[in-house]
Amino acid sequence: MLKLPHISQCEELRRTIERDYTSLCEKQPIGRLLFRQYCDTRPELKRCIEFMDAVVRCVLLTPTLGHQDFCLTNPVKLDYRVIQPRLVAGCRERLEQSPCKDSILRLQHNTISFSFCCLLFLPFRQPVTKNTFRHYRVLGKGGFGEVCACQVRATGKMYACKKLEKKRVKKRKGEAMALNEKRILEKVNSSFVVSLAYAYETKDALCLVLTIMNGGDLKFHIYNMGNSGFDEQRAIFYAAEICCGLEDLHRERIVYRDLKPENILLDDRGHIRISDLGLAVQIPEGETIRGRVGTVGYMAPEVIQNESYTFSPDWWGLGCLIFEMIQGQSPFRKRKERVKREEVDRRVREDLEEYSDKFSEEAKDICRQLLAKDPKERLGCQGRGATEVKEHPIFRNINFKRLEANMLDPPFCPDPRAVYCKDVLDIEQFSTVKGVNLDPTDDDFYHKFVTGSVSIPWQNEMIEMECFKEINIYETDGKLCSDLDVNRPNPPPKRGFFYRLFRREASASAPPTVRGGGG
Repeated sequence: MLKLPHISQCEELRRTIERDYTSLCEKQPIGRLLFRQYCDTRPELKRCIEFMDAVVRCVLLTPTLGHQDFCLTNPVKLDYRVIQPRLVAGCRERLEQSPCKDSILRLQHNTISFSFCCLLFLPFRQPVTKNTFRHYRVLGKGGFGEVCACQVRATGKMYACKKLEKKRVKKRKGEAMALNEKRILEKVNSSFVVSLAYAYETKDALCLVLTIMNGGDLKFHIYNMGNSGFDEQRAIFYAAEICCGLEDLHRERIVYRDLKPENILLDDRGHIRISDLGLAVQIPEGETIRGRVGTVGYMAPEVIQNESYTFSPDWWGLGCLIFEMIQGQSPFRKRKERVKREEVDRRVREDLEEYSDKFSEEAKDICRQLLAKDPKERLGCQGRGATEVKEHPIFRNINFKRLEANMLDPPFCPDPRAVYCKDVLDIEQFSTVKGVNLDPTDDDFYHKFVTGSVSIPWQNEMIEMECFKEINIYETDGKLCSDLDVNRPNPPPKRGFFYRLFRREASASAPPTVRGGGG
């Protein structure tokens, strides 16, 4: 059962948490909601918030703003007013500077900030184990174990649980790769990349609890749903969402390095997310990296030749994906073609891709620009990153602001009754790992891996499943709730059934106390 801790338990968190406006009221989903609730109690702040909401709605509904005027419905529904963009920009700037800054300073000393700390304290108070979840059918398999559906018992939220068998990880010396993927997932908060919600362990496995994607992967849809490939509009929609995902990764200076159809998953509505970040790496500011990693046929020439790079391999990978989605085969290797790795690498370095009549001139052009052999000439590598790609004419009908706000309908919606993957019986079973023993030296790695819940996805779960609404109660019957009242003592924790049982047995078996009598 979810229950807020007493306010006294949150003092240390309140002292150490970042309390600037951006961190507390924009990045943190629950902090954003609490701040809006606080503003609702102040008429002058409520008007500002309503105005900003209206500006955001207008921006999302207007395909291109440019320097033109645009219409904005007054929040109190009085009349239509024409507002110059420069006035809106000035208002936004003043709103960010004041009164929001003043408001957040007041908020820091207000009881509602304690409420935020209590809500953040909740996941750290409750340990995450396999009993936190209900486990369902196998969805597929990863490199180190099965992937199955699971459900959080306390909220009902569904996830995918990716299991990494401890002995298999140790045998393949995959500790660094597994820990890297976990840490990368923790840093990324994107609608176009799978999110990590929990990390825990069992006796035999390390478990990553991730966004569940029931619509299958792009490889299945390209090759197992009738004729190979997609129509161009569907391919371009997916390419636009992948571009947004890469932009979010690159903003954190993360290069993905393994873009291919099987790593792009569809959710229930048909939107995509990038998955499997095992080969992703964060590049320090101002530096480049080397490393011949990726999948044969999708690695960029500079990766194959072990040259230094930053984000260029990801734009090459996007070019490969667009080509494969339209053509129904990858640009440098035919479907099920038996060819040596060295030959595929030679084609990538030297051969030009061939285009059929499935490609429009614009589709050919974006593929050619993304598949430029020299990364200096490649689209996305001219200094403006994803912005260059988004400005290509093939995306003229994509409103990226609405796309990023999840307001565009995908061209394909998965059937909730269908299973877009191999039959579970066809998924190869993992063999037993022999000759590997786990010992105390592995505990340091497990300690780094097993960190419980991840703050922002956990907050989103609390909001989505309406737990936030149920437990975020400030007053009852005109009185401050007991968990927010510093003058009311913190109730002792309830003891479990076995504690009470064994305590009773211990008391019954204890020898009677002998008292000495007086003379």
